[in-house]
Amino acid sequence: MHAHTQQALQPLHLWAQAIRKQLSLPWSTLPMHPAGRTMLASMELIERCTNNYEKPEFELVSTEIDGQPVLVREEVTLAKPFCDLIHFRRFGHFNHPKVLLVAPMSGHYSTLLRGTVEHFLPDHEVYITDWINARDVPLSEGGFSFDDYVSYVIEFIKYLGPDVNVIAVCQPSVPVLVACGWLAMSQSSYQPLTLTLMGGPVDTRISPTEVNDYASNKDVEWFENKVICTVPEMYAGAGQRVYPGFIQLSGFMMMNPDLHVQKHFKFFNDLIQGDGDSAEAHRKFYNEYLAVMDLPADFYLETLHKVFIEHQMPRKLIDYRGERIDLSAIKKTALMTIEGELDDITGQGQTKAAQELCSGLSADKKLHYIQKDVGHYGIFNGRRFRSEVGPRIKQFIQTHSHPTN
Repeated sequence: MHAHTQQALQPLHLWAQAIRKQLSLPWSTLPMHPAGRTMLASMELIERCTNNYEKPEFELVSTEIDGQPVLVREEVTLAKPFCDLIHFRRFGHFNHPKVLLVAPMSGHYSTLLRGTVEHFLPDHEVYITDWINARDVPLSEGGFSFDDYVSYVIEFIKYLGPDVNVIAVCQPSVPVLVACGWLAMSQSSYQPLTLTLMGGPVDTRISPTEVNDYASNKDVEWFENKVICTVPEMYAGAGQRVYPGFIQLSGFMMMNPDLHVQKHFKFFNDLIQGDGDSAEAHRKFYNEYLAVMDLPADFYLETLHKVFIEHQMPRKLIDYRGERIDLSAIKKTALMTIEGELDDITGQGQTKAAQELCSGLSADKKLHYIQKDVGHYGIFNGRRFRSEVGPRIKQFIQTHSHPTN
């Protein structure tokens, strides 16, 4: 129904786009008059409200190292059915720490971490998990479960080697902890040097948010019956069972509906008043925010069950491929946890819970940090991240940059 609605809106979208472009031609005088700018603003608002936002690009083609511009090329170094491991290859020879950014599989694309990647590029070798929209994965590839997620993380860590530093942003905190726990229990030589968890739902019983309450107040059967859909024939993944991205997006937007309405009214007024910078900032944010992906049904339902309903991680009941995971086995991988003071997605204390669970780590291998005056998004993107959070992660990595026995 959603897919057919999107198709039905395409003529209106294309009509508004064509008129806006026609009225914006260099010789047009309309942008010089308030009435003309109002018409242009109306067309762009219609165009954006009827758009089907696809996956954005990282658009990171260069960085600056030691004051010199350096070209960057985005390369897929390892391709899996549900995820590509992307390397932001910098042209030159640099002896910098290796970082694996594990992006969340929670509805938005990994480009949500564009600012995070950009911050680490000047002094780190950066890799990121680029999760693939489940609607585009052929049914012949099978499904994707919580254990599959953990397996992907383990494979990526082994591929990058034991000198890698792992950063998990939000949702992957739990499966990444499981992966590191399993590697430690196996006494693997590929245990990461450091693990940084940012705003992750390790123990959602602590300071529960509206998101946590919504997930925990219903059973898995309710979610399976109400929100799981089958991908229609028009997509490559026809037949896949998924939790659609548009349902996730509507849930996010309904948390603060008035705010989104106000932002769109402001965008409309900025266009009329000719405030190009503010209008462009709005475009960039919503181009990213409104681009959503479908999640594999098995992974979504199992995550709800393990993390938000049963709280298996803090109760020490979580397993991987039938093997109970003991996080106290982690003794080599230094742990940093980061939370936002104003986070309304992952409550304060939920990520810090990992510190107690990793009881085998010595005190000098643990660090917890709360960033003042930021919400969920602010701990991995924006001005505060660049000036306060990011530098602390880099210092933590540098402190533990050499493997110890």
